[in-house]
Amino acid sequence: MSKEAVFTMKLEPELRAEFMAEAEAAHRPASQVLRELMRDFVARQREARDYDQFLRNKVEAARSSTGAGQGRPNEEIEAEFAARRASVLTQV
Repeated sequence: MSKEAVFTMKLEPELRAEFMAEAEAAHRPASQVLRELMRDFVARQREARDYDQFLRNKVEAARSSTGAGQGRPNEEIEAEFAARRASVLTQV
């Protein structure tokens, strides 16, 4: 991958000094560490966006099925699982 772009940023002198010391202690160039941090950030942002879209799709599907009269009322589900819990408790 070509490394032709230059990235300039402002930060506190103490943070820079600590970062440079830690990069040196890890025997790694600071630029390599920053590239890794940037790649991790990009990957996390993409994953979060993908997950948000997944959830939106699931909610929309649930709303559509509910609107179409599919599914079961909450009271029915609660009663079924209360019975299951009671059954398990009697077996223990």
